Amino acid sequence: MSVSTAAVDQSLCAPLPVLGRDVTVPLVTGGEVTYAALDYAASAPALQRVWDDVAAYAPYYGSVHRGAGYLSQLSTDLFENARRTVSGFLGCRDGDQVVFTRSTTDSLNLLAGALPAGCRVFVFETEHHASLLPWRGADVTFLDAPRTPAQAVETLERALAAREPYGPALVCVTGASNVTGELWPVRELAAAAHAHGARIVLDAAQLAPHHPVSVADPDVDWVAFSGHKLYAPFGSGVLAGRADWLREAEPYLAGGGASRSVTRRADGGVDVEWHDSAARHEAGSPNVIGAYAVASACKALTEAGFDTLVAREEHLIRKVREGLAEVPEVRVLSLFGDDAPRVGVLSFVVEGWNSSHFAAALSAEYGIGVRDGLFCAHPLVRTLLGGDPQAQGECGAPEAAPGQKSLNAIRVSFGAGTPDEHVERFVHAVRELVSDGARWNYRTEDGRCVPDPTSADTASADAIFADTASAGTVAADTLSAAAGTSAV
Repeated sequence: MSVSTAAVDQSLCAPLPVLGRDVTVPLVTGGEVTYAALDYAASAPALQRVWDDVAAYAPYYGSVHRGAGYLSQLSTDLFENARRTVSGFLGCRDGDQVVFTRSTTDSLNLLAGALPAGCRVFVFETEHHASLLPWRGADVTFLDAPRTPAQAVETLERALAAREPYGPALVCVTGASNVTGELWPVRELAAAAHAHGARIVLDAAQLAPHHPVSVADPDVDWVAFSGHKLYAPFGSGVLAGRADWLREAEPYLAGGGASRSVTRRADGGVDVEWHDSAARHEAGSPNVIGAYAVASACKALTEAGFDTLVAREEHLIRKVREGLAEVPEVRVLSLFGDDAPRVGVLSFVVEGWNSSHFAAALSAEYGIGVRDGLFCAHPLVRTLLGGDPQAQGECGAPEAAPGQKSLNAIRVSFGAGTPDEHVERFVHAVRELVSDGARWNYRTEDGRCVPDPTSADTASADAIFADTASAGTVAADTLSAAAGTSAV
């Protein structure tokens, strides 16, 4: 006997509590609505658990590693315990290092600076710019976008087999695309890399918030991810994996904390002995709160259970995909096909609409926050849209006026904190905009598509924009008061 969809839905876990879930925003058409945050792929809202943990620690904040006082020792223990928590979250092997960075971008730039001499780098054109661009000083082979997971492995196999002479090599690949949300065959790519004597780094920025990630299985050499996508604010990221290249490289930053000993030479110069631990690449006062927030998020997701979280997210993905499939004018972008496994990230275009115009209408008329543009993955988006992957374009900026064609797309993304109502409102809004059109006129201003305050009925426009301005002033006053400043 089959189980009804309703029964399955009722068995799913509730969304995890996140900050901002009750925030209301003004609509250009009048009134307010609870904000539907559907831009998780850019920055996910902070988990309430993370915020509470940070707030509880904040009064005890102190310097780390060298302070003799109680708060300093407490903060040092908290910082190093956070490192151990992240190591466990990632299934790190004995001898692996966990380095705290600012973001995925920072992590991969750190690794790029640690490449041994003569290292060759292999990277697909489908990567986010954080994975595509850091290797500028290396011998880089850019691989064409594959159209199936098997083709991705075959493409890498051919490229690695063709390299001569053999020497150090690194493969960089995403775990889940920030454009299509599709899962990549990381285990097979890692096996291919290792079979040819290459190492592999996994960009897990879009994977770690949605699925369990391990260094040991699928046997990658490094993992990089960002706290702000893992429901942890405060600008912290992680690079975790093999220690040898990191230990042998010049420090990412030169300064206090990275050095074990500094002495003057008789000739007036300076000799430095650098740490060979993670501290080697963590010069300066570390972001203790950021590291603690990442560790708190790792604990919260682990305790919630990824099996449960994945089941709920797949439920939301079905809602979005089935809803968009009912609108013929909508085309969802995909490399591997409609049935490819994915995380809660989907990009699409709408026939007859400029993508920036569509995203602006979703925000202004429905209180839905999505993203439009090229998503810092210009070659991939242009390939998916049938444009020239080598053409230039500003990240996120509209290239045409409302109603005109552009090579931009719209991205909707969600996760552990997303309630059903948000995706249901999104699907309804897409249907309504396509069938009825926008209720407001829009114009391009400072590179963004925005509501035109002069385009509606004059009698109602002044009142509506006055309400919108008033709501914005109230929000600014609230934030300023919290910061101890006056609004300007």
